Amino acid sequence: MSPRKIHADQADIDTPLVRELVAAQFPQWAALPLEPVDSGGLCNAIYRLGSDLSVRLSLWPAGTDVVQREQAKLAALAPFLPVTIPSVEAIGSPTDAFPGEWSVHRWLAGTHPSPDALVDPRGLATDLAAFVDAFRRIDLPDRPPAYPGERRTRAPMVSMDSSTRKAIGELDGLIDTRAALASWEESLAAPYDGREVWVHSDLTPSNLLVSAEGRLTAVLDFETCGVGDPACDLFPVWYLLPANVRDEFRAALDVDDATWLRGRGRVLSQALIVLPYYKDANPATANYARHVIREVLAAPR
Repeated sequence: MSPRKIHADQADIDTPLVRELVAAQFPQWAALPLEPVDSGGLCNAIYRLGSDLSVRLSLWPAGTDVVQREQAKLAALAPFLPVTIPSVEAIGSPTDAFPGEWSVHRWLAGTHPSPDALVDPRGLATDLAAFVDAFRRIDLPDRPPAYPGERRTRAPMVSMDSSTRKAIGELDGLIDTRAALASWEESLAAPYDGREVWVHSDLTPSNLLVSAEGRLTAVLDFETCGVGDPACDLFPVWYLLPANVRDEFRAALDVDDATWLRGRGRVLSQALIVLPYYKDANPATANYARHVIREVLAAPR
């Protein structure tokens, strides 16, 4: 069985391939049950291996050292954070069948939260704010940029302007494009003082796990984390949190008006770009994007 095809150019990954890789390189796990996981992720195929492990393979196999760098980053960050994050248990070598590094992770329990089915919205908001606050306080000598493609200027969102306007045009007839453009332009004009902190930069529902009680138990996917605009970690406000608890999340992080607007613009830009690309290939991701667009456009300006 293969995971859903999300991108036309992604690698061909299926259960026999993953089983072959595990058996050849980690024979101690060869007899464990293996099954694909529909994680909602857009960049990796995930397979559950037994009850305690998972196998993670990039949809675009990269060269060597990629997973080693990920392993080092996760190990460095983990002591600073209030919830569990992934840990790389083993690193697989490239083969002819899969020409990139791959990894075996410790399985993390929990489910992805949905904005329509939050058990404890206020508790989740508290947990998310605590995570973001802890992330901002990280002090490590290695400070990679969260978004390497962004120009280091006092207006970092300018680099997103062209793609955002293009996406708005592509959604004509599906959304209120006039309102979307007005919201984007307001966020684009919000000032930025250049302050940088550690940010996860992709706190979307598919990268969060919650318990049956609705509390945050783990955060996933740290590939794009690094230092950047604090607004990068306000995504949960519009992806998940109901309007009546957003002010509590904002107050806990002491978010000023300009940062709030930049955060709103960043999440809107992402949703606008995601929706036309994934509306057929990944309905769950497209539905999250629709939710974000509705929430942002309904917010007072």
